[in-house]
Amino acid sequence: MGSNNKSSSPTMAELADRHICYEEAVQCAEAEIDIIDSIFKKLKKRQASTLREDFCGTTNTSCEWIKRRNTNTAICVDLDKDVLDWAKKNKLEKLSAEQLSRISLINDNVLNVVNDPVDIVLAMNFSYWTFKERKLMIGYFKKIRNALVDDGIFFSDAYGGYEAFQELKEKTKNDNFTYIWDQHKYDPISGSAINHIHFKFKDGSKIKKAFTYEWRVWTLPEILEMLVEAGFKPTVYWEQADEDGEGNGEFIPQTEGEADAGWIAYIVSQK
Repeated sequence: MGSNNKSSSPTMAELADRHICYEEAVQCAEAEIDIIDSIFKKLKKRQASTLREDFCGTTNTSCEWIKRRNTNTAICVDLDKDVLDWAKKNKLEKLSAEQLSRISLINDNVLNVVNDPVDIVLAMNFSYWTFKERKLMIGYFKKIRNALVDDGIFFSDAYGGYEAFQELKEKTKNDNFTYIWDQHKYDPISGSAINHIHFKFKDGSKIKKAFTYEWRVWTLPEILEMLVEAGFKPTVYWEQADEDGEGNGEFIPQTEGEADAGWIAYIVSQK
């Protein structure tokens, strides 16, 4: 009896790298650095050069930072050793020896890190929401304040709107895959959420739960109050809209926002 020896070729999901998909779907390091660079210069009348990126993941943003100017340095902090190992292999190997000398990776909890004071600390992609208790969050903010130079700035982001408290899936088509943001579970009593990122490819294959986040969905008033309590002077930079009412990537300081279904804002906290 003849057997069919034809081996099936791997699916697109099997061939894909979840970290590369994440960078394509969620991050735009160039735009992020453009924004923090210009805001810092506008507020402080000088150019920032030293940066610490908390919850750095693949170090994508920090790599962009050190490529900008040969005076720039970056400290990258993440608790996940696997993602830092990935960064060494996939990101740092592409840097020149000179660039490598200006970037350092720390595999530790952001609450434990002590560094020489820097111009900027970044906590992006809502990663700091992993701190679900007010006391812990204020403690983290205080540590950041101590990690900054006298005229340093802490940049973070936040999302909200009434959809932020719903259990829903949001699909975004990319060139090579569909990015699925899955607000899987939300508890209105504790404010805790479980969110997943899935990737679906053109051949129908999927990377399910490529990333999972368990955090508290903090509101802007709560975050601003905690920042003030930690000694910061925070300002919300609200995204402006185009003619169709969609976000256009331009953020300006505002004291009043729109009651959108879903919004993203930057929080710029000065010492």
